[in-house]
Amino acid sequence: MQVPGRLVNTVGKTVSEVNRAYMAGLIDADGAIIASIESHAEKKFKFRVRVIIKVTQKDQDILIWLKETTQFGRVVKNRTVFDWILRYQRHALIFLEMIKPFIRGKTNQLELALRILSTPVETYQDLISVAQLADTLASFNVRSKNRRKNYVSKIQETVSRND
Repeated sequence: MQVPGRLVNTVGKTVSEVNRAYMAGLIDADGAIIASIESHAEKKFKFRVRVIIKVTQKDQDILIWLKETTQFGRVVKNRTVFDWILRYQRHALIFLEMIKPFIRGKTNQLELALRILSTPVETYQDLISVAQLADTLASFNVRSKNRRKNYVSKIQETVSRND
């Protein structure tokens, strides 16, 4: 039974409304919602789409709390800071749905990421559509502005039109 204001993650752990709101604040303030297209030999069109969620902090305690509360992601040291990184796509979808009602600053990024995660890539055109969403999502990320990749072009250069 689900208590109003609480959400259950994939391992059956309940995450309160207050904690989901706090997590949304972490994403809005110190987080990033990123999409990338990666080469992947086992995929039909040799690419896969990844949505990556990341929070950076100087103190790892809040990131450990985030990992323990959600049971998602991992905490890693990155030079002078720590990152909580969530790469597993099923968990990314659940996490974004958990924080969606509370997100304020990154609503556009969250919506694009949810569209990417919920679009099955069964045809070449599906892959191009998802790559276009990934390009749009990249345009929102401040760090990506000077090193943005055009995923659609990358795929079109690599994938034969006959596939």
